[in-house]
Order: sequence, then structure tokens, then C-alpha cells
Amino acid sequence: MWREIKDREAGKTRPNSFKNRVSSSRISNLQLSNYKDVVSPHRGSINSLQVDLTEGRYLLSGASDASASVFDIQHATDFEGGGEGALIAKHKSLITIDKQHQNGHKFAISSAIWYPIDTGLFVTGSYDHYIKVWDTNSTQMVINFKMPGKVYRTAMSPLATSHMLIAAGTEDVQVRLCDIASGAFAHTLSGHRDGVMTVEWSTSSEWVLVTGGCDGAIRFWDIRRAGCFLVLDQSQSQLGRRPPVLARSAVSKVSTSKALSKGQNLLGKPRMPQKKSGGGNGIKHSPLGQVPAKGYLKQRLHPGMLSSQDRATAHYGAVTGLKITEDGMYLLSAGSDSRIRLWDVESGRNTLVNFETARLQTSKPIQLATAQDSNLVFVPCMTSVKVNIPDAPCAFDVWSGKTYVTFRGHYEYVNCCWFSSQDQVSSYSCTFSQGFSSYHFISLIIMLPVRFFMQS
Repeated sequence: MWREIKDREAGKTRPNSFKNRVSSSRISNLQLSNYKDVVSPHRGSINSLQVDLTEGRYLLSGASDASASVFDIQHATDFEGGGEGALIAKHKSLITIDKQHQNGHKFAISSAIWYPIDTGLFVTGSYDHYIKVWDTNSTQMVINFKMPGKVYRTAMSPLATSHMLIAAGTEDVQVRLCDIASGAFAHTLSGHRDGVMTVEWSTSSEWVLVTGGCDGAIRFWDIRRAGCFLVLDQSQSQLGRRPPVLARSAVSKVSTSKALSKGQNLLGKPRMPQKKSGGGNGIKHSPLGQVPAKGYLKQRLHPGMLSSQDRATAHYGAVTGLKITEDGMYLLSAGSDSRIRLWDVESGRNTLVNFETARLQTSKPIQLATAQDSNLVFVPCMTSVKVNIPDAPCAFDVWSGKTYVTFRGHYEYVNCCWFSSQDQVSSYSCTFSQGFSSYHFISLIIMLPVRFFMQS
């Protein structure tokens, strides 16, 4: 570590490289912590976790016993004596809403999310076919939406400034957008052929929504238009990632300058004079069956080919988890086929990263998490949390997909994990048991059942 600090002071190491090395070093040295405990009021498995996006202080959890709780993860509510004179910080729930509440859910809560810009509201989705919006201060229900089936996942865009929509994935084939402002459904998105198990908003556009269904399809939607504009196909692939924007622009400038110096056009062929048409406008009509387009040449497809593309699948089985990287360039997906895939959002192709074999849950959605720089992916793998590397500063590890570190300590299946870029101290996780786990390291927060890890 001291050598790396000295190299950074001398300017031998770039800031981003230094930050990634320090973060990786701290993650690899995590150990189970005995000094922090989240006292869970849940009597069933925890299905969803999220730390608020505004303060990074309040943890929201939803469980299969139809209860939702809020914890203050920065300030302990109590301290208890531990071994060797150490104190254990106890974090008890500030509020809990369960079946005893007059407006509480009747069945398991599958999704619990914060309102993106304020901790005064949070949203829960349940197997009782309802999505409910709650006032945090009064613990009263503000709005509820009746869905056509079990609610698997809900999501709100962290970038939205023009809408207040909740995207809901249910056992129905249609994705519904619930408008908090009007208290009604904005519209539905049709295209999946089976239930929609997971939904995720883009991190680069407030209008783009990604959904994964039990039909194995991953679809991209622009909610301002009808129909999806992209269906991912696992057979369409590219080897590795696309070059950075700066590198591509530099290469294009060099190639353009060379072509111009040789008196050639961009295709490398001598420039031919254009033939004037009968109208005298100097434009040559394109051949029949082709559509002139700027950039890549687009061709008109036969309706049968369009139908086959619409039926493309991203996994052999249900898509159980989706996570878009912070820069919005790549999408991670997990499926009931126990496969993890990394997709290039721009090209819509599978990058062929060979992630190590992992035992993933197949019967319910799982919650993935990524680090802020998208170097690490946290994946709930049965009774452990694995950290894989889809993108790393070292060239040999960028697309290896090898397991970086495994967090062990849970006794039951792990359902979800969460990363918080605002918390510089701890990370949490939760499983089928009634507890939490916390991993202490810089800039990382993972959520799963009930254990804590501290850096030694």
C-alpha cells in the first residue's frame, strides 16, 4: 500500500488507477465484523434492500412476512457489550409496517424502493397484487395501484425530472407504468410473452426502461413511443468491449486525414462525380429495397425476419436480474439458467464474458449491484455473495469474469445485494434468514441477510 501511495505522489500512477487499487485491496481484506448488528424485525426472508439515494443513511427492507422496515445505518440506536470489552452497535428499525397495519400488505413484499429524490416516500410491491406508496413520516399509505397479478419488481428512474412513474413487473405479460402524480396507470408496454420478473431504468436516459421476462427476453423501451426498440439476442455477440469514445474519435480523425491526404473518400475509393437526375437536383436515387441512412447503412427487412428478431431470447429460461452500469454503457443480466451475461447497450450484443459458474436462484428475482465505477459486480449466489469483474483497470482482468472475492457468513439463500456510493464505511446484504449482513469497506455497500464484515 505504501509503495502505491509513493507512486501516486510521484505521478507514476494515475488517480483512477490508484483509487481502483485501493478499493480492490480493501474489498479483498474484508472479514466478518463483530461490532455492528442490524436488529431485524422480519419473520421471513428479506427480498429487497435499498439505501436512500439522497442522504445514503436510511436502509429500506421488504420481507416475505409482508413487512417493510426502515433503519438508520449511520447512527446506532443502542450499544451492547461484546467480547474483550468491545461494544456492539445495534441498529433497530425506526418504523415497521406489517400485516397489523390497517393498510398493510397481506402477502409477501417482493420489492421495496425509495422515492429517488426524497426519503419522505417509499414504494412497496407485493404478491397480494398491490403496489403501495407510503408516507415515511406518518407511516400512512398515500396511493395504491391494483395490479393484474403478483408484483415481482418495481423501479423508479433516478434521473427523472419530467415524470413520476413506477415501472412494475408482474406475472402479467404487460409492463405497467404507475403515475404517482395522477394516481392512475400512465400506459402499458406490450411485447413479452410471459410474466415480467425484473425491470430496470436506464442510468443515462429518464425515458429508457429495460425489462426481463419469464420468456427469456430482455427488451428496451422508450416510454414516449409504442413498442420496444431493442430485443437482446444471445446469439448476436461481439468479442470484448467497444473502444472508448476518445480512442474511437482519434482513430477516425487519423483515418480521415490519411484518406484526404491521398485524395480519397472515406471508403478508400476515388471520388466519382455525381450524376444529376432529371430534376437537376444533383441527388442520385438509392436502389430499390434500400433505405438511405446516415452512418450505418440500414436495410429494409422482411416481416418474417422482424418476427424472428422479436422472438429472440437473452437467456435459456426466465431473466431473474438486471443491472445497468453507472455509465449506462453496459447491462448485466442473470437468468434461471444460472448464467450471467454482460451486454453492450449501444450495439445490443453479448460481449461473451465467461463468468464463472455460479448457483443462482431460479424461482424468484434476485437483486444485483455494481460499484460506482462499474469495475465490480455483486451477485447473490445461494449462501454467499460473489464479486465478479466485468471491467477492471488491469488489461488481463477486464473481461475475465473470474470471481474476485466471496463473502461468506449467510446460512440461507442470498436474495439481494446493494451498493451505495455515498457510504464510505459499510456494506450490507440479506437472505432467506431474518437478518442482515454488513461488509465494511470504502465506498461499498452490499445488502443481504444479517451479518457484518469489517476490514482488518
